[in-house]
Amino acid sequence: MTTRILLIGGSGLIGHFVNEKLATRPDTVVTSLTRRKSSGVDHVIDFERLCAAPEATLRAVALTGADVAISCLGTTIRAAGSQAAMFRVDHEYVLAFATAAHALGARRFILVSSVGAGGPGFYLRTKGAIERDIRALGFSRVDILRPGMLLGHRAQARPMEAIGQRLAMVLAPLMVGRLARYGAIDAETVAEAIVALVRQTGDGCRTYDNADLRRIVSQAARPC
Repeated sequence: MTTRILLIGGSGLIGHFVNEKLATRPDTVVTSLTRRKSSGVDHVIDFERLCAAPEATLRAVALTGADVAISCLGTTIRAAGSQAAMFRVDHEYVLAFATAAHALGARRFILVSSVGAGGPGFYLRTKGAIERDIRALGFSRVDILRPGMLLGHRAQARPMEAIGQRLAMVLAPLMVGRLARYGAIDAETVAEAIVALVRQTGDGCRTYDNADLRRIVSQAARPC
């Protein structure tokens, strides 16, 4: 049985790995929605129009249905230019996408959030808000990933993040116990966990930190 997948954020650090890995699977059909075309399989959409008319915007790119929706979309205040611009991307765009996907029949939603979501600070409050609002849409299953510092090379440079990555690698031996969830994790590992979650069954809402994501990948790699 073929699983129809809608993906946003497919050109980002995690998303491009998700796109590549799912595209090689014979049992999945992936529709990657982007603001700017980055590959031959992308569907370019106007995210402002998506916010105004979620379902109609997706149907306009010939989408008639979906089983699973995945959001790897995200930015930072520095990259977006302001708190309002960051909230527009991380909350409004993601929520509009989720609303449209649910209207098109998707029963499951996989969201890349952040460790500490819902905590202090604008960034974490925004992550907590989108988690809450996705849960409220009525999906049969919601998987929320809360990775720590992401390791990997971005197409668009983020100098402060690059410094953070180097620091995270130095501090890695100290990030044990409860601190482990705040440690670094490879973006490709997060992507592999997403691919594994697509294959899982069952309803409900689940959250995953670094240790959970690594365990999912390890279990998926075991021979049947």
